[in-house]
Amino acid sequence: MELTLESQGYLESLYRAYLEDPLSLPEDWRRYFSALTLEDLEDGRRERQAAPLPGEALDLGFLLKVEALRQAYRELGHLAARIDPLGRERPRPKALSLEAHGLSLEDLKRPLPPLFGAPTLGALLERLEATYLGPVGFEVAHVDPEERAWLLSRIEAPWPKPAPEVRRRVLRSLLQASLFEAFLQRKYLGAKTFSVEGLESLIPLLQEAVQEAARFGVREVVLGMAHRGRLNVLAHVVEKPFEVIFREFEELFPEGYVGDVKYHLGHSTDVETPWGPVHVSLNFNPSHLEFVNPVALGRVRAKQDRFGDRERKRGLAVLVHGDAAFIGEGIVQETLNLSQLPGYRVGGTLHVVANNQLGFTTLPSEYASGRYPTDIAKMVGAPIFHVNAEALDELLFVLALALEYRSRYGKDVVIDLVGYRRRGHNETDEPTFTQPDMYALIAKKPEPWRVYAERLEAEGLVSEEELKAWQEAYLERLESEFARVKAEATPVVYSTLGGVWQGYVGGPDHLVPEADTAFPKEGLKNLLVRLSSVPEGFQVHPKLKRFLEARREMAEEKRPVDWATAEALAFATLAVEGHRVRLTGQDALRGTFTQRHAALYDYRTGERYIPLQHLAEGQAEVEIHNSPLSEAGVLGFEYGYSLDYPEGLVLWEAQFGDFVNVAQVYIDQFLASAEVKWNRLSGLVLLLPHGLEGQGPEHSSARLERFLQLGAKDNLQVAYPTTPAQFFHLLRRQVKRKIRKPLVVMTPKSLLRHPEVVSALEELAEGRFQKVIPERVKGARKVLLTSGKVYYDLLQKRKELQAEDVAILRLELLYPFPEAELKEALSFYPKKTPVVYVQEEPINQGAWWYLSARFCGEIYGHPFSVVARPESPSPAVGSSKVHKLEQEELLEEAFR
Repeated sequence: MELTLESQGYLESLYRAYLEDPLSLPEDWRRYFSALTLEDLEDGRRERQAAPLPGEALDLGFLLKVEALRQAYRELGHLAARIDPLGRERPRPKALSLEAHGLSLEDLKRPLPPLFGAPTLGALLERLEATYLGPVGFEVAHVDPEERAWLLSRIEAPWPKPAPEVRRRVLRSLLQASLFEAFLQRKYLGAKTFSVEGLESLIPLLQEAVQEAARFGVREVVLGMAHRGRLNVLAHVVEKPFEVIFREFEELFPEGYVGDVKYHLGHSTDVETPWGPVHVSLNFNPSHLEFVNPVALGRVRAKQDRFGDRERKRGLAVLVHGDAAFIGEGIVQETLNLSQLPGYRVGGTLHVVANNQLGFTTLPSEYASGRYPTDIAKMVGAPIFHVNAEALDELLFVLALALEYRSRYGKDVVIDLVGYRRRGHNETDEPTFTQPDMYALIAKKPEPWRVYAERLEAEGLVSEEELKAWQEAYLERLESEFARVKAEATPVVYSTLGGVWQGYVGGPDHLVPEADTAFPKEGLKNLLVRLSSVPEGFQVHPKLKRFLEARREMAEEKRPVDWATAEALAFATLAVEGHRVRLTGQDALRGTFTQRHAALYDYRTGERYIPLQHLAEGQAEVEIHNSPLSEAGVLGFEYGYSLDYPEGLVLWEAQFGDFVNVAQVYIDQFLASAEVKWNRLSGLVLLLPHGLEGQGPEHSSARLERFLQLGAKDNLQVAYPTTPAQFFHLLRRQVKRKIRKPLVVMTPKSLLRHPEVVSALEELAEGRFQKVIPERVKGARKVLLTSGKVYYDLLQKRKELQAEDVAILRLELLYPFPEAELKEALSFYPKKTPVVYVQEEPINQGAWWYLSARFCGEIYGHPFSVVARPESPSPAVGSSKVHKLEQEELLEEAFR
């Protein structure tokens, strides 16, 4: 009897695993291999018998064939599983036939050993068909072997049937989801609702996910999803009052409301479970589909950190994806990649793909190169469960399995909920234009709740009268709320900031007083000593000894404070005052420009030591993480973290400021507009290295002009500080003030080691951030107004030219515009004294257009003009030689 290559290879791999670690195999296989010789395995052409298991002798060749058949079902069964509720046939792989493994119908009655869990091949085949070719397709072949073995032990055991009260609850939920969609379409004909019809089971799935997660200790759930089915989730999962939803449809908004469309809004509630209450939040989200993913994860991480949950058990992120978006949007890959990284781990995410088998008008064959849109999840070894959306009992089993896996292994898991979209992409779309065959099948489909109701009716769990009573009671409730909204016609009242946000405000910047950001000099000295100290026996890299010595000299006031040290002191002072500090970015620990060295490494052992984490007893956590090579995903994560940690300093640093381009969606759709759209505040800090230094177009500009264009209604802060003390006070100010706005900082590169870019320790111990740094020059023939790095070039040029009749003022805060401070600084100079704004960026970039639109040729009675590089579609030239010539010409023009 000849073995197939597949079965022989499989048995050999099992035997090698047995030789390396017997405990890695199930007990039955261990017993089996303990009685075999290596010769038995190497000679597959000779028919041999395995050493007898208790009471029986087995044919080795037959056993191998059966095992190969079982493995085929485990690995390929999902391809033939009945996961499509539209009933379309799926080709059955040949590997699932007896013949493919050299077996025949006569073999069905042959006995099997206990390790197969069935007495005969026929019984085993019946179980494999029911398990792997039913309404669930299991993809676990790519999963870690230990985890896969655990999953298979659950999958191949008898599936527990949900309790009767759970099944009734699920049916009621399905019914309500369907009635809600129909009610909206009847009352608001033609309005966009992005109906969930065809995938109504998403609603009970999410409701039961909260209940099931609580069993594993979850107390906070953050939901992230796009617009499909969102109104239904708002109403039934996070329990947003119907009254509020109807008022939004009626557009009954407060005066001055900017807001967002109703299917982008979020809400939160407390859900009671047998294991205690669970706080459930649905994150606000723009139409940029999957970009909410890392935001939700960041929020969960912050919630876990707040409660010291280092096991990452307390919070759960549940992400609902569209099928086309899951495979099509690169942010999904970035988010998946964060899942097991130390700085971003949240203990595993539950991904639910709301699979319509259609992306707007695009079929799966047109939007996914792989077999499934979920193939991307294999990159992190996540189990993938494809489930027919009409198989509610089986869906509940899969949900329990997914959450137990997540709790046990702390990893992501995917439920691919396969349904359809009963209507078009939105309620005004006609889907039969592009998919007539598919929609001919959909037209014949009964509502999913009716399919499940028939199943429960047949088992005597619900009656027709009871279903009718449920419908009438629910519709009466909707009608009552709708009638009240129509009768009262009063605006929506949105909740004010509460919970961890109690005491923080948004709104106009000038209404919030400045904070005291000074820190006692002796305290600064003590912290500098701590920052320059390492444990006994720790061998610092020879080139970094001077770095630490310099900080000790700063503590002794033998040398001034440089930029990186001022930043470290800002972090340190906040930490000892009880404010958590979190900084992430590419190479953030060392610093792109070898300036930060937040982590020191023993030169012999590689052991890491972070002085900022060893400042004082009881200090707040300081965490600095090197991020993956991802701007969008990481910035989204840190934005999410800032949403749930307002009292901390949360920062993201771009390797070069230009790289923020890759994360523009988060700048536009979240950071800049969240306050007016969603009444959500963030104190996130963006550190963007900026300045033209001859490094080419992609290492020069953080696109200052874009942030200034986005500035409106005091939504952002945009600063371009020029001294270490200014940076120190700016960072502390961000935490110490009770207002929360994103802060964008143009940070230096070459200036990090510039001999003049230093501050005395007194400047940190006293004073505060200056929005404008004035200079008083009597008899000045002109005033140069500038921001950032070019100030030091102008200062040097003034010395060279001995142009003492030219004053140089620094505009350190560009938005919100410091009108009072600048007006006062310029009031020293007689009216008509020319004021020239000098920027090194091309004239169509940088701050000039923003300033010229504000002042139109005259600034507080002074003629106002500009010196800048000529307009250019590129931020900078690629030649360092040409750059130097341009810079010299710019400086000459400024003093001409």
